[in-house]
Amino acid sequence: MNKRLTRSRTDVILGGVCSGLANYLGIDPVFVRIFFILVGIFGGFAVLLYLILWVVMPQEGVVESGGAFSERAQQVGTEFGWAVSKPNPAAAVYIGVGLILAGLFAFLRSLNIEWLQWLDGRLVWPLILIVGGGFLIYNAFKEK
Repeated sequence: MNKRLTRSRTDVILGGVCSGLANYLGIDPVFVRIFFILVGIFGGFAVLLYLILWVVMPQEGVVESGGAFSERAQQVGTEFGWAVSKPNPAAAVYIGVGLILAGLFAFLRSLNIEWLQWLDGRLVWPLILIVGGGFLIYNAFKEK
């Protein structure tokens, strides 16, 4: 098994990071995208993590020349400009889902309903990690 973590060139919403991670893990890219949305809502570091992965992960099919970090960052800037000027239609769906989830989370927290007090980022975030880890383990055993 000689898998390599690369960004996808074919299934790209913004940089191909989620598709590349999904291909590497052997899961559907939708789950990785939803994970990034949830991490962004509850954890807050998803954008930074995504940008780091975008710079660090090479694009699939591209032979690495051992280029400097500045070259990779410049390439990401170029790709970002292209993605913004010609956005993927599916990006609007993911952004919409993210906005709905964030709004729903904020709305439910503002209601101060006693039985919803558990709905806190400090509790939901670990649950997201547990469910995500369990899903990855289940998927790995399912393939074998």
